[in-house]
Amino acid sequence: MVKPKPAAKTKPAAKTKPAAKTKPATTAKPTAKTKPTTTAKPTATAKPTATAKEKPVDKTSKPIVIDATDHIAGRLSSNVAKLLLQGNRVSVINSEKIMISGKKNSIVSEYREFLKIASILNPKHGPFHPRKPDTIISRMVRGMLPRDKPSGKASLKRLRAYIGIPKELKSLKKIQLEKAKIRKTSASYITMAELARNVGWHE
Repeated sequence: MVKPKPAAKTKPAAKTKPAAKTKPATTAKPTAKTKPTTTAKPTATAKPTATAKEKPVDKTSKPIVIDATDHIAGRLSSNVAKLLLQGNRVSVINSEKIMISGKKNSIVSEYREFLKIASILNPKHGPFHPRKPDTIISRMVRGMLPRDKPSGKASLKRLRAYIGIPKELKSLKKIQLEKAKIRKTSASYITMAELARNVGWHE
């Protein structure tokens, strides 16, 4: 009698491998905050230098009228320059009676030498030297002012010098500067009129 074959053993089902655990997604590191760019401070603009403006001459104010009779030229010029720089209008009358200290011959010869100064290239273009009493004293006062500055230029515009006494100034009060008057005898001086006549001035 034939024995029946035993039934084939069924293989156990293969165990399924557990699914691989997925790694958690790495969180991106926050980017470093960039510092705000510092805005450059605007450079300070240099303030324009204030230019001194010349003050217009006040023609309505009464001038200081100085009777220059027997006044020494140098002292008179320095005092007049001070008054002008203080803002005053100054009128010098009787400029032909201003006194210059020294001997007549030496003063005249020195001034004649001064008149010879001229331009080498073109003598006709100056410099021009004054020969009248009023223009001589005006030039002396100008030499005591800072004429290259606006204050000096404005001061010079307030100066007037006259031979004798003009009509418009006869009614005004006249003063004399005691500090500028002569202290010696008139023999030690020469008048501005004498100097002017000896260098070509005709009345």
